[in-house]
Formats: sequence, structure tokens, C-alpha cells
Amino acid sequence: METVRLGRTEIVTNKNGFGALPIQRISDEDAVYLLKKAYDNGITYFDTARWYTDSEHKIGLAFQGMREKVWIATKTGAIDADGFWKDLETSLTNLQTDYIDVYQFHNPSFCPRPGDESGLYDAILEAKEQGKIRHIGITNHRLAVANEAVDSGLYETLQFPFCYLATQKDIELVEKCKERDMGFVAMKALSGGLITNSAAAYAYLAQYDNVLPIWGVQREKELDEFLSYIENPPVMNEEIAAVIEHDREELLGEFCRGCGYCMPCPAGIEINTCARMSLLLRRSPSAGHLSEGGQEMMMKIENCLHCNKCKSKCPYGLDTPTLLEKNLEDYKNVLAGKVQV
Repeated sequence: METVRLGRTEIVTNKNGFGALPIQRISDEDAVYLLKKAYDNGITYFDTARWYTDSEHKIGLAFQGMREKVWIATKTGAIDADGFWKDLETSLTNLQTDYIDVYQFHNPSFCPRPGDESGLYDAILEAKEQGKIRHIGITNHRLAVANEAVDSGLYETLQFPFCYLATQKDIELVEKCKERDMGFVAMKALSGGLITNSAAAYAYLAQYDNVLPIWGVQREKELDEFLSYIENPPVMNEEIAAVIEHDREELLGEFCRGCGYCMPCPAGIEINTCARMSLLLRRSPSAGHLSEGGQEMMMKIENCLHCNKCKSKCPYGLDTPTLLEKNLEDYKNVLAGKVQV
């Protein structure tokens, strides 16, 4: 079994973390089944957030009475100390626990520091002193904020998008975390569903011994796929390298990662799906994309207000309105049969 040490937290866990965002879409019963099956087969790190609706509640149901056997990470999107304490107490109640292993600031637009006007870091430090959290972490999609967090020395873990579509600057961030003995948790290891070869995704990340990937799991077949890698971990070879090279040629550049930080849209456009529809049609074809409901979703792009709110909120600096227009044009061509997928 391959394990990873999460920096100076000294947390050692299987090199498959369970990303619990998707379980908010399934029933309590189904979620508890998946969570327990994951634990029974060697997964011990479970990542959730206050923003993931009832995900924390489902983790609490699954691991009541066995808290010390798993590592639980959650997040707060609070912008001030009052919101922080409210989130923390809600999370503790939902998770049915009196402590959280890794408590993370959820994609803040800045790096919280002691004494700043937000009061967030002072609050999280007090929570650690009270024993309500064990380790202080931060998540982000912004490279500048992530680097500032690592350089500050204030955080024990960083959660950041990392997959085989990574840029050299992303790789340097991973290496810097290792140098600073800071845990690195890789989110978006499948790039929001655009990477369809999980074996290649695993093999790439396995090259970095300090990286803990968390895989978003909603269905048992998805879980089974990652569980199979515990006993038979994919390794980099010529075939996998060719898959990665092909995907990098096709996907590198300006594409929507589906993170959703552009939402909500005042015109009701589902931006984080619509802005990458062209790629979804080709890489994860589904009849639903071209269904009546799918068409209705895409045609809302025509109602774009061009307010540029989505553009200003994109952590990757994408020209989102232009990307939406290009995806709609391509979608219409597919519907008309002018382009085959």
C-alpha cells in the first residue's frame, strides 16, 4: 500500500484521499455505504467543507463511534472571525466530533495572517489552542495566494489543483511545499472530469511522494476504480506517458476547470458547465449534453448580460464571456450535425 506523509502534520495516509463534495448529491444511506467501504478498503483521509451542503453530516453518520480511525479535513469560507466560529461549531456538530484534523480556509482571495483586519488567522489559532482543530490549512485556486501561504510559514497544508495538466509553476509550488515540509493535497486531479483516464492521473501524481490526491467519489464504480489502485498502483510507462502527452496537447491553454467560483450568474447561466461544453462533448460524451434540458441550459448563454462578473472572479484569469460564446457556437454546430463528436 502506497502512503503519503502530509508534511509536518505527521499525518500518514493511503495515497488515495476521499473527496466528499460529490456525496452531497446522493442519499444518506448511499453516502454512508461509500464512506464505510472506502475506509474498510484502506482509505483514511476524508475531505469535505461547510459549502458542500450536507456532506459533513454524511461523514458524521459514517464514522460515529470510530472517530480516531480516520483523518477528517473540512473548510470554512468565512470572511471574518464571527463567521469562522459559527462555521467551526456547525462543522463539529455535523461531523459528530469534538475536533477536526485539518481545518482549512476555503479559497480566500488573500492569505489570512495574524493581526489582519479579517481576524481569521487569529481565530483559527485560538481554535487550535482550544483543541478543536489539530492542523491549520488553506485551499486555493490562485497561484499567487498559494505561494504566499507557503512562504508565510503559517500553514501546515495547502490544497491546490494539481494533475498532469500542471504548468511548470504548479510543479514548482509542489516542490516548494516539499522543501518547507508542508503537506500538499491535490484537488482537481481529474481536472473536473476532463481527464478520463484515472490510471494515468494516478501514475502522474504518484511521481510526487509528498502529494495526496483526493478523488471526488459519487458512485460505487468510481470508488472501486480507485480502490483497485491500492493493491495495484498504476506506474508511469510508455503507454500512460502517451496518454498524458495527447491530453496535454489537447487541453493545455485557456479552458474552464469547472471550479465554479464564477457562480452564481445573474443571467442564470451554468457557467462552470457551459464554458467547457465543447471539451465535455468530446471527452466525456453523454446524451444528456444534447438533450432538451442540455440545450435549454446552453441557450441561456444568449441571455448573457456581459456584466463581466464571472471574468473578474475567475481564479485562472479566463475571458469567460468569450469562452461561453465559443462554446455555444460549437454546441450549435454539433446540434446541426456540422461537427461530429
